[in-house]
Amino acid sequence: MELPGGVVVWAITHHDTLQALLADHRVGKNAQLWTTFREGRLPQGWPLLNFVTVPGMVTADGDDHRRLRGLVSQAFTPRRIADLAPAIEARAVSLLDRVAELDGAFDLREHFAYPLPMQVIGELLGLALDEQDRLHELSDTLVSSSATPAAAAAAQQALYALLGSVVAAKRAAPGDDLTTDLIAAREAGDRLSEAELVGTLLLMLVAGHETTLNLITNAVRALLAHPDQLRLVLSGEQPWSAVIEETLRYDSPVGQFPLRYATEDIEVGDVVIRRGEALLASYAAAGRDAGHHPDADRFDVTRRPNRHLSLGHGPHFCLGSGLARLEAETALRHLFERFPGLALAEGDAPEPIGSFISNSVRTLRVTV
Repeated sequence: MELPGGVVVWAITHHDTLQALLADHRVGKNAQLWTTFREGRLPQGWPLLNFVTVPGMVTADGDDHRRLRGLVSQAFTPRRIADLAPAIEARAVSLLDRVAELDGAFDLREHFAYPLPMQVIGELLGLALDEQDRLHELSDTLVSSSATPAAAAAAQQALYALLGSVVAAKRAAPGDDLTTDLIAAREAGDRLSEAELVGTLLLMLVAGHETTLNLITNAVRALLAHPDQLRLVLSGEQPWSAVIEETLRYDSPVGQFPLRYATEDIEVGDVVIRRGEALLASYAAAGRDAGHHPDADRFDVTRRPNRHLSLGHGPHFCLGSGLARLEAETALRHLFERFPGLALAEGDAPEPIGSFISNSVRTLRVTV
């Protein structure tokens, strides 16, 4: 598969192959393993460079990965996530109060699906409200595969600068948040470099709201397009958790994620992925793999079992999966309880996001 800039990688699209490679010890995440990167053959200003070079757990392997993941994992234990439930419920209700005041059709993505996870991750990281919209705007550009090299570079620079100022502010005035905890770990010894600190914040910010924003949007869109499935949930025959899992499979919030690298030659069927070549995890394609999911193109909340890969697999399984599920389930339950007559706006044809990484639509106009 050819990525922007003429960069060629292997796209892993079948469920079983992807599951095996995500847990394969012969596949790593450090860009130094990639021959094209190591030999300096990437085009200047390549828009996806940040994804393969940002310091942090998403580009680390082995002991480094375990060290970085361990520093963050305490914020996402089942108990800590359960403790967040009342605050998430209150935020959902408050946002829907504002939605109720809107006239006519409105963009559910802008007014509900976005602010809920952004406010939650913002509070976890200790971000001021007036910083959150700007950070979202910049992270949108970062995950776009249609941004110009200049725009991608400017967004990356602005994100690092803004997150650097957040770190400086927290050093001066510590708070009860993950950023302060990471600073404390950094200053207690050599467990976390300054670059890893900012890189970890960037990962938490992007993964902590972009994916859940897409999950909520995609779930509402699927339910409104399949009223028979919505009735099963509203009647109590199926739980909201079933909607979340089926949406993750049917319309994955992350289409594809760059990149992983073969550390030695790997035979896959009748082809060989050579040492130093790059792999693209195609989560959305794996969710529609008819060889693993019978009738894969049908949205079916009764599907059992529903073993998808949209939250990853192996050492890099999504650390915030429990929080994402809680946020999305809370959002859907309150949304449809408050507005049982929710419907897609007449004549609306949502346009896909200009990204093969982030998978959703730019807007979702609805009426209540």
